[in-house]
Amino acid sequence: MSRREKNNRLRRQFQPRAWAIRHMQVLFSSLGRLWQHPWGSLLNILVIAIAMALPAGLHLLVGNLEQLASNWRGGASATLFLKQDISNHEVQRFLSSLRTMPEIGEITHLTPQQALAEFRQYSGLGDALSLLKSNPLPHVVLIHPADANSSVEKFGALVERLRKKAAVDRAFIDLQWVARFQGMVQLLQRGSRLLALLLSLAVLLVIGNTIRLEIQGRHQEIEIIKLVGGSHAFIRRPFLYQGFWYGLLGGFGAALLVWISLLTLQSPIRHLSQLYGDSYHLMGMGFGLPLLLLFSGGLLGVLGAWVAVRQQLSRVEPAGSSL
Repeated sequence: MSRREKNNRLRRQFQPRAWAIRHMQVLFSSLGRLWQHPWGSLLNILVIAIAMALPAGLHLLVGNLEQLASNWRGGASATLFLKQDISNHEVQRFLSSLRTMPEIGEITHLTPQQALAEFRQYSGLGDALSLLKSNPLPHVVLIHPADANSSVEKFGALVERLRKKAAVDRAFIDLQWVARFQGMVQLLQRGSRLLALLLSLAVLLVIGNTIRLEIQGRHQEIEIIKLVGGSHAFIRRPFLYQGFWYGLLGGFGAALLVWISLLTLQSPIRHLSQLYGDSYHLMGMGFGLPLLLLFSGGLLGVLGAWVAVRQQLSRVEPAGSSL
């Protein structure tokens, strides 16, 4: 093998390593440029972090509301008031028919005496109820769906069929308001996506404007690089990495803001749920959301910087280059 072939082989071997080393140098030197102007860089990063934290926080809010709605849907129930003059035999036959339905899970039966005792306990009208000559309450049957995740519409259709039974006087589903709540959650979900899109554009504009000002501040440096033969790719590289750092640090700041907000709200929400006899806990970020914020922040930073550099580099020409 000739010396020339050996040199070409060594050059091919070291070329990827040299390319990686150059990119690493530019990566950390662009981070050093942010450190040279700490307050200005910090303000830009905070703006980006707040813009990214808002849709992330709303996404977590929607997730917690969906989890809360699923818990309420699992507690769906319907109350059946049987006819006043129904006999005990007919009541037992009706209960037996309910137990044969696969759509129905738990069944609770309250006799008129049990219903009156419960009403007396929770209504605070014990003295007034003692004046009644007869018990006005009928047999009450409380039913729950067999599938805790069944929709409100499906459970409502079941209650509508039961309402037509001969033994049933009136039937009420106790979870109709959850359907309205779920509609509000779906509206918030679409709103969070729209907000994420709008604030992503805002992040692009913030980073693009920051890089544009940086290019204007280094106008003479770019002219000199072009005079000595520097390519656009060589000039563009540090600005792209600078935009990447803005977006990445902004995404990290957004994750930190959301985490602090969750930590602040966790204790009051736990206390509030205990007052209602529940043990609800806020759904955390996990690992997916912080990684998404970091990835999307870095991507938005590179895109914003690329747009700004593409617009500005064509306007920077060395003096006398057209001669």
